[in-house]
Amino acid sequence: MLSANKLKRLCEQRQMSIEQLAGQLVRGNLNRKEAVAAVKNWQKGLFTPIPHREDVRRLATALSADVNDLLDWHSSYRYAPGSASKARLVARLIAGRSVQDAMDILKFTRKRAATMIDKVLKSAVADADEQQADVDNLYVSEARVDDAGIRIGTKRWIPKDRGRAHPIRKKACHIHITVTEV
Repeated sequence: MLSANKLKRLCEQRQMSIEQLAGQLVRGNLNRKEAVAAVKNWQKGLFTPIPHREDVRRLATALSADVNDLLDWHSSYRYAPGSASKARLVARLIAGRSVQDAMDILKFTRKRAATMIDKVLKSAVADADEQQADVDNLYVSEARVDDAGIRIGTKRWIPKDRGRAHPIRKKACHIHITVTEV
């Protein structure tokens, strides 16, 4: 996925304007005005229109950089069983660390969410490795856990004495991990 921060930083380093980048992006279904709007959105982190692989390659050649210098690799686990607040404790441990340090920390963390976060991290690293990134220089740029509400398929009420009913609140969360090259 195209990284907005890396794109903005490389544009400032190379002193390239948005119009110059947009000139490189003009293709069959994207005219110059739409290309300027697309580059502005991508620098803000809004991915409309979604940047294609060819767009990222053209941006990299215009900035005279490697394609992997503009990319982040993202992986997520949607509706993971467990509370978001408990998973956030583990996610905060690995944010900003190198991938190898994060895997070591997760290996020895005695929380249920650690195994789920470890699988998501390994998935993001595998995605980076598939796109020929240097796996030794990867670090966790973002480790985010969002609340997903009550887990799908769980019973809503449990019967209690004298005809009462108490709710069962089994929570779910979304785990998002993003890795970046140094």
